[in-house]
Amino acid sequence: MGDKNVAALRWGRQLEAMTLGWNVIGVIILAFAAISARSVALAGFGLDSVIEIGASTVVLWELADVEQSRQRRAMRILGSAFVALALYLATQSTIVLALGIHPRHSSLGMVWTAMTAVVMFALASGKRKAGATLKNPVLVTEGRVTIIDALLATAVLAGLALNAFVGWWWADPVTGYVIVYYAVREARGSLSHSVGDTV
Repeated sequence: MGDKNVAALRWGRQLEAMTLGWNVIGVIILAFAAISARSVALAGFGLDSVIEIGASTVVLWELADVEQSRQRRAMRILGSAFVALALYLATQSTIVLALGIHPRHSSLGMVWTAMTAVVMFALASGKRKAGATLKNPVLVTEGRVTIIDALLATAVLAGLALNAFVGWWWADPVTGYVIVYYAVREARGSLSHSVGDTV
């Protein structure tokens, strides 16, 4: 492995470790904010953070040994995480719209989701570059999980802001459906990649 690849592998591991740490802290903050505001959206974003913790753990495991069989297993696990995220978001958005659930204002939730969006977009960019250098589909795919995390943070922030300042309580679940589409598309790509590489 050349110096460039060694540096990219080290950087990829550091990015995953940063993602893992951020989301562990985020789960605690979001649990508090969701309970205080009785917000389904914040609770949902907390679940997304749990999924991202799992995805980062899988990638750190895969980067420890880049044999093809381990890559295929990692791609299947990431594909399953996308499926779980899509199912959760579709269910949450539908329930919120059907029941007309109105969350309370949450300043903590808005600040955290705004910070998370910025951090996750930056981490996703780094993972994409490191994954491309290593030609590692698992790291590239997990970078897309991180993009979804950033998009979800942006959507939740928009929903909280529109609810707080305009009274549009339904904005958050509607934007959730957009992310469902993206998550399903990425799940199909990850799962088909893991099957296609099998001999």
